[in-house]
Amino acid sequence: MARSSTAGAASSSPARRASTYLYQHAKVRLRLLIAAPVTWLGLVYIASLLMLLITAFWTVDEFTGATKVVWNLNNLTSLFTDSLYSVVTLRTIGIALAVTVIDVLLALPVAFFMSKVASPRVRNLLAISVLLPLWASYLVKAYAWRSVLSDKGLLQWLLQPLGLTSPGYSLLGASLTLGYMWLPYVILPIYAGLEKVPNNMLEASSDLGAGTFTTVRRVVLPLLLPSIIAGSIFAFSLTLGDYITINIVGGASQMLGNLIYTNVGTANNLPMAAALALIPIGIMFVYLGAVRRTGALDSL
Repeated sequence: MARSSTAGAASSSPARRASTYLYQHAKVRLRLLIAAPVTWLGLVYIASLLMLLITAFWTVDEFTGATKVVWNLNNLTSLFTDSLYSVVTLRTIGIALAVTVIDVLLALPVAFFMSKVASPRVRNLLAISVLLPLWASYLVKAYAWRSVLSDKGLLQWLLQPLGLTSPGYSLLGASLTLGYMWLPYVILPIYAGLEKVPNNMLEASSDLGAGTFTTVRRVVLPLLLPSIIAGSIFAFSLTLGDYITINIVGGASQMLGNLIYTNVGTANNLPMAAALALIPIGIMFVYLGAVRRTGALDSL
């Protein structure tokens, strides 16, 4: 009798009842599971973005350099009236688009070879080779490319017999370096997307008389579009926020990240930096909105 009463008490304990309730209600269990990361995301990411938006409407005291809670639109107005910000914004968008195009063009053949041509052993070696640069420090890779792009660097040595010269420390050099930085982030989603394309579909296209180019254009690319979009988001967004590489290999050129860094560090103008930070955020919203209208994100 004592044992049965003890078992009954254990079965009716709060922990037991909570466990039974969660077992019977899968949706509640799922909500509790994601509550912590969602709360952390809301507090750290969304709340910080809101504070950034608020700070952009403040001002800086001209005499003391202290940030003052004086509400105005001066910082946002400067973004549209000062030619410097317009030029740097267009330059940043141009570099981000160039890096995205370079990475997609390089990633497509590499990912296709890995998924559809290479043997399992070669595929594993290529996968390791793609991931290997991610183990190195960002600065190590940037300074390595500074050496490659120098007047007596590897690229100059390779191009000289062809009568060409290295782009050196320029916008083109920065685009090549950033393309190298983010290439693994573009290859991996495209490779994962190609893995989902059935081989028999490619064989059927060939049996119906389609050539390689037609098969890629009419069969592979439509199925691969969501993966290409995913890779492009990585390359585009990471380039928009970069400011270190352009300092190392970009010569005297500047991107939006450099202006933000200058206003935070050198000029001590946090409100203006916050206003500038809203530009890449707005660009990404426009980019994601345009991508969403194509329907490519629905398949991810």
